[in-house]
Amino acid sequence: MPEFEGKVAIVTGAGRLRGIGRGAAIAFAKLGADLVVTGTGRNPARYPDDEKAVGWRDIESTAEQVRALGTRALPLVVDVSSEDQVKGMMARTLEEFGRVDFLVNNAAFARGPDRVPVFDLDADILQKVLDVKINGGVFCSREAAKAMIEQGEGGGIVFVSSGAGKHGGANALAYNAACFAQVGMTQSLAQELGPHGINVNCVCPGAVDTSRVDDIGRGEKWKNMEAQIPIRRAGTDEEVGGVIAYLCTEAASWIHGQSINLNGGTMMAP
Repeated sequence: MPEFEGKVAIVTGAGRLRGIGRGAAIAFAKLGADLVVTGTGRNPARYPDDEKAVGWRDIESTAEQVRALGTRALPLVVDVSSEDQVKGMMARTLEEFGRVDFLVNNAAFARGPDRVPVFDLDADILQKVLDVKINGGVFCSREAAKAMIEQGEGGGIVFVSSGAGKHGGANALAYNAACFAQVGMTQSLAQELGPHGINVNCVCPGAVDTSRVDDIGRGEKWKNMEAQIPIRRAGTDEEVGGVIAYLCTEAASWIHGQSINLNGGTMMAP
């Protein structure tokens, strides 16, 4: 029997064909979990070419991949920065599946307009970056934890931060602030929720080959970046997703309050 059979996982930001959210959803489904996958309702006209080529349909397609593995899936359009929408997401989850056991806080504001010198950082963009990763993480974690505590069977919460949550960089103040915050939020929630049997951890990926970083391209700049990685390649969404799911298994139950580097060796400090 798969370890997560009868369990339910929520993965936010899971609508990309090449994305950590989709990779995490697949990893949980392979372990037998039913899934709630959320997205923001992206405009299909703005999908990457590879998504258009295969007729990708955002969270609907992720849900189809989950169902193909033999588990159930509920796709929901949710703005995680809205407390009311997050409460609605949790109500729909409990209505559909009757429980929630795992939460993956993966949603993030689109990369691009935030990657500018601080003097050019628009206040609205700064707020959106913080709203999604920080407020969204708080709202989702709070609602999921309430349900887990009421069930009385423990659970797991995983934040998807970044190496940018461990090391600051130029022209990335908003993202650094949000990612560093997630590392601190992980430690705070781990202290609060550990007594309820709820494990809380964070993953901090480095370069992962997803559509989120398509602005870098896959030419010389990408090759030079990979050359700086000790194992000489970027990671994949399913590699990161597999670690996220592992952190919710019984084998990982002693891992708690940690922010784990996943980067092929580019950052080896704690």
